[in-house]
Amino acid sequence: MILRGTTQVFGIFGHPVEHSLSPIMQNAAFQALGMNAVYVPFPVAPEKLADAVDGVRALGIRGVNVTIPHKEKIIEFLDELDRKARMIGAVNTVVNKDGYLIGYNTDETGLIKSLARDLDFCPKGRRILMLGAGGAGRAALVALAEMGARWIGIVNRTREKAEDLARSFRDSFPGTIFAVVGLDETELAEVCPSVDLVLNSSAVGMKGEVFTQIPWSRLNRSAVVYDIVYRTPVTPLVTTAREYGYRAADGLGMLIAQGEDAFRIWTGQDPPEGAMQRALGLP
Repeated sequence: MILRGTTQVFGIFGHPVEHSLSPIMQNAAFQALGMNAVYVPFPVAPEKLADAVDGVRALGIRGVNVTIPHKEKIIEFLDELDRKARMIGAVNTVVNKDGYLIGYNTDETGLIKSLARDLDFCPKGRRILMLGAGGAGRAALVALAEMGARWIGIVNRTREKAEDLARSFRDSFPGTIFAVVGLDETELAEVCPSVDLVLNSSAVGMKGEVFTQIPWSRLNRSAVVYDIVYRTPVTPLVTTAREYGYRAADGLGMLIAQGEDAFRIWTGQDPPEGAMQRALGLP
């Protein structure tokens, strides 16, 4: 593409951000539509976040994605939040409307779309074991509960954090039972036979770490496994699940789906069907 004074600029704020696949995906979509736009990775240190947000306004950057560690902190620098972002307490997409910055969270819709596409799984009426209680866990919990999950068991190294997460959403989703499950084989073995989905919402696996506590022999044979983390070729959790005979998928599908939603928010257009997926070398 040829950069001009009229080129629209989009990007992603993160620290680190060099590993992000979003520039490949978004630029492929812009090029497929013939748009005069470019998507740039911006490494933003935590102490520079406020300055970076000011830069969005000052430079007329049309929109940015937001990733670790800024998803929660960026909220205080924005002018408005969409309902889902406010409920989740985290933002992964920002649109700039003439200097007025609005925050969205497309992670939760991205998760639901990926579960359907990659595992043919619908959360309605199902029992889900969720590993992790951080920002991604909040988005996943909202997504699953809004889709009508019957039971969500939250597993976290710090039990108090899992209890706080469950408590904060019980009133919002009375149709879903929220439970806290200890990170030990005994408690996990009690719930695994009735679980329909094991979902990792934590960062475990990003550096090749392995969950050793999951009692695979006790897990419901019809259960599926989803890891929001993605690695090449796949994460250790996905590898292990498949070795035990379970259908499993990593977070690449979620990355693509949330990226497609961000594209729509910024441009008002649908990205070309499959453009982002093909840009990542996926069929």
